[in-house]
Amino acid sequence: MQQISELGVAIGTFCRDFNEKTAHFKPGIPMRTKITVNPDRSYQLDLLTPPTSYFLKQAAGIEKAAMVGGGEVSGKLTLKHIYEIAKIKSEDPAFLGQSLQNICKGLIGTCRSCGIKVVPSLDVEEYTEFLEERRAFVKAEEERLEELKQAKMLRI
Repeated sequence: MQQISELGVAIGTFCRDFNEKTAHFKPGIPMRTKITVNPDRSYQLDLLTPPTSYFLKQAAGIEKAAMVGGGEVSGKLTLKHIYEIAKIKSEDPAFLGQSLQNICKGLIGTCRSCGIKVVPSLDVEEYTEFLEERRAFVKAEEERLEELKQAKMLRI
């Protein structure tokens, strides 16, 4: 991957154009972009939808996907969530020509790999309790991994 300045694009102009195109997005949303630089040093800047995992984690109310494979449930989504995310993703050039049904199937597959369980409906109070327990589990797991990392560094 080349730096855009190496291709002769004026950085100030590019930054201004990028900021104008992304001004309506909330800060912190990961933006995928496609930049095509022409021989005359002009460029085309295309904004793509955020990564699928971003939408799934946001909808599930989680910061991290499953840390351990093999059935760990990191969050839950309903089929309605999947459908709404599929409608957004259908506008992405990568999904042009695909039916909403196929996009939904792909999203459900991504949910499975992230440890997000797809359910017909969710009880708000029950799910809030689940998320609190999950946050405590993630914090404990991160602390355990940090201890292992520190112990490994001491051995070196």
